Amino acid sequence: MKTRLKSFTVALAIITATATFAQKKEIKASESTVNWTGKKVTGQHTGTLNLSEGFLVFDGENITGGEFTVDMTTLKVTDLEGEYKTKLEGHLSSDDFFGTSNHKTAKLVVTKAKKTDKGYKIAGDLTIKGKTNPIAFNLAVNGDAASTTLKIDRTKYDIKYGSGSFFENLGDKTISDEFELAVNLKM
Repeated sequence: MKTRLKSFTVALAIITATATFAQKKEIKASESTVNWTGKKVTGQHTGTLNLSEGFLVFDGENITGGEFTVDMTTLKVTDLEGEYKTKLEGHLSSDDFFGTSNHKTAKLVVTKAKKTDKGYKIAGDLTIKGKTNPIAFNLAVNGDAASTTLKIDRTKYDIKYGSGSFFENLGDKTISDEFELAVNLKM
């Protein structure tokens, strides 16, 4: 009995000494930023979104997972003022674009992270308007901050308004299928 107990204690000590434990680092949503840019033939528009919540999972110093939720009802336009700002925010919130009355959040779930010399190559599942598609992007991590710039093909999320890929003869009314997000996270 003493031998079994001693063997168990030694085995437990070895497992504990060699095991690494995942650590979940919460994102400080109020200190993080999500800036968007949407382009069209005649120019572009810019704006912001608020992060509701998020976290990264670390195993030692390496990212192994994470999850982020964006509050789509916070969509703001920053390059216009007055009536034009209000109209564009309303149109982007409508079913032509993000349908925020029925789809209040967008979500990214990190499924894989590979360390590179510049940070991490992240793979994940992005859900917008209830549609989920795989996405990959680079993430730079510096202490308690992380940042990325990623492009998203809106048509994969059934956002086709003004897309030259789906509609002919739009001319200068054509809107790019991709929009860009510049994300800065604070942990």
